[in-house]
Parts: sequence; C-alpha cells; structure tokens
Amino acid sequence: MDWPISEVARMSGVTARTLRHYDEIGLLPPARIGANGHRHYEERQLLLLQQILVLRALGVGLPEIGRILAAQVDEVDALRSHHQRLLAERDRLDALADTVSRTIAELEQSRKDGNPMTINRPENLFEGVQPSQYAQNMSDFPDLAEAVGRRAATMSQADADAVHRERTAQMIRLAELMAAGNPADADPVQAQIDAQYRALTRLHSVSVEQFRAIGRSCVDNNAWRTAYEAIAPGLAAYQRDAIEAYATTRLN
Repeated sequence: MDWPISEVARMSGVTARTLRHYDEIGLLPPARIGANGHRHYEERQLLLLQQILVLRALGVGLPEIGRILAAQVDEVDALRSHHQRLLAERDRLDALADTVSRTIAELEQSRKDGNPMTINRPENLFEGVQPSQYAQNMSDFPDLAEAVGRRAATMSQADADAVHRERTAQMIRLAELMAAGNPADADPVQAQIDAQYRALTRLHSVSVEQFRAIGRSCVDNNAWRTAYEAIAPGLAAYQRDAIEAYATTRLN
C-alpha cells in the first residue's frame, strides 16, 4: 500500500512543499513517482518521515538528520535512542512551561499593581529554552531553516546562548515599545524590525512574501506565539503587524 504526497502531508502535518524539499536533498525520496509526476510513499518512507520529524522536534538540523539516517542500522535501536531524547525534551518542556507560567504570573501582578512591565531577572526567561527551537519551527521556510541549521551546527553552546539572549532581548525591546503605546509602524518599532530582517538576510535571501509569511507565523505557529506571549500578551500580533508594515513600506 502506498499514499500520495497530499495524503502524507495531511497525515503528518508536513506541507507537500517540505516533502518535496526532503526529496530534492535526498533525505526522503518517495517510494515511486506516478505517471502524473506525483510522489507516492510506502510504510518504509512513513517510518523514515516519523524519525525525521522526531529529530526535527529535538532541534536536529537536516544535514545531521541525513547523517543519522545514513548511519543507522537497526530501526528499533534508532527509535529507542529517539525515545530517550524525547524524554529529555519532555523534561525541558516542563521547565519551559514553568518559565512561561512564572512570567504570566509576574505580568498579571504587574497589571494589578498598575506598574509598567518590568523584567527584574531576564535570565529566568531562558530556562527550558534552546536556540534551536527557532529553526525547528520553520518547516514552512525550508531554505531559511536549513541556513539557520547550518549556522547552529557550527556554533559553540556559549555562542548559541548569546544569540538566543540577543533574540530574546529584541523581543523585550519590542514589548517595551508596544507597552509605551507605539503603533506597529512607528519609526522605533520599524528600526527593530529592520535589524531582524537584516539578521535574516545575512543567513539567506528572504523575499518580501517570505518575510510577510514569517510575520504571520508569529501568530499562526503555536511555538512562536507561545514564545512571544511569554514576554508580553499581544506581542505576537504586534510583531506580525510590524513586519507587515515594514514589508509594505520598505521592501516594496
């Protein structure tokens, strides 16, 4: 029995575009290609896709996934290894949930007291968070995700932590601008978005529509939205609107 690419996309939640990309880079070739040019997948490919998605969820880049799949001999041993990593990831997510819960409580108390939003211990925002989470949640942007993954693979843990702290600092600065009442198209806000756009384009070229789609993902992607909302409620939509304003006024 086999399944067409559209059905595999529906079952797995992976876009057909991403599945085609996995085929193009040799990571997941289909079992066969029909006379109409459509890709078809059998059980073997579905098992491989499961492994790929598990490893992506663990923050492993596509080049490393390719090496893992090429080197593994026994599927059960491979799955057992993935299971251990998933258990470790569960513990990390528990820590992240505690971090978000604590941030929510602090922000709610701040509102009750009528005080402006302050973050007394920024290091608390990083508990349970790993820089690789940004790459692993970019499945709709495989080329950019690949570039992010390549960069992450060459970074030391200290460098990765520094990048993540700067990314979170950017989110905090944007939250402060939002709390101060700046509209999404205000110059100080657009300066922050310009810095984000330039950082992305240093990794890989980003079209206007791709940047708009990234902005929409700040709201539509559950992991991204959670990260933004952990900083300040409404920040995800504010980032999306700021990117839309930037794309309209500066990239068109």
